[in-house]
Amino acid sequence: MTMVTEQSATVDENPPTMRPRRVVLKLSGEVFGGGAVGVEPDVVQSLAKQIATVTRRGIQVAVVVGGGNFFRGAELQKRGMDRNRADYMGMLGTVMNCLALQDFLEKEGIETRVQTAITMAQVAEPYLPLRAIRHLEKGRVVIFGAGAGMPYFSTDTVTAQRALEIHADMVLMSKNGVDGVYTADPRIDPTAQKLETITFQGVLQRGLRVADQAAFSLCEENKLPMLVFGAEGDDTIVRACAGERIGTLITAD
Repeated sequence: MTMVTEQSATVDENPPTMRPRRVVLKLSGEVFGGGAVGVEPDVVQSLAKQIATVTRRGIQVAVVVGGGNFFRGAELQKRGMDRNRADYMGMLGTVMNCLALQDFLEKEGIETRVQTAITMAQVAEPYLPLRAIRHLEKGRVVIFGAGAGMPYFSTDTVTAQRALEIHADMVLMSKNGVDGVYTADPRIDPTAQKLETITFQGVLQRGLRVADQAAFSLCEENKLPMLVFGAEGDDTIVRACAGERIGTLITAD
């Protein structure tokens, strides 16, 4: 994996480390809805502005979007719905978020392509890794929708899988309500301490809840680093892509 080193002539308390060349950014559906059902335009516009800034700086950005602001398959299953059908509904919810983000990115002047794991030719391309790579090399943003196209797979797992297939340097996991990985849930335990770095095995051994185990296994086995950072703020995505020391960096070693 090729990464670009940023150097600064000035001393910074949080100096840049390594700036990735190509990233896969995971955005939760709850962020898109601003904590409510549906899409909050101001929030999506803010996300699009940040992604546009990163793209103009020459970093290739692919995005995986959740659909929790519309449907959550596991929660619908608890209410008696068939899990397969509920998961497919959730996948369609992710596509609605993809189209919203595409619209705001193109308003920022950034060419964008949506690729979905479920064929829907009127609104998106089918997911093809080589085509996605070509789009990224041309400076376009690629948004992956409809999850894996199969039930029982979380968008966390899809994020790791897509990152590996398009040869990304890093997974950026944007979290709603927390700005990194803590020794315990900071919303419950006031003594919880934020971790700057940790290994994937360390997360599993401590039983910390960050992403699902399948996503962790894919990243660990393939030595794909993951940066977990907070979704809140007008520049968190920009700072994460710039290699600043925000959030928590999770590595294989």
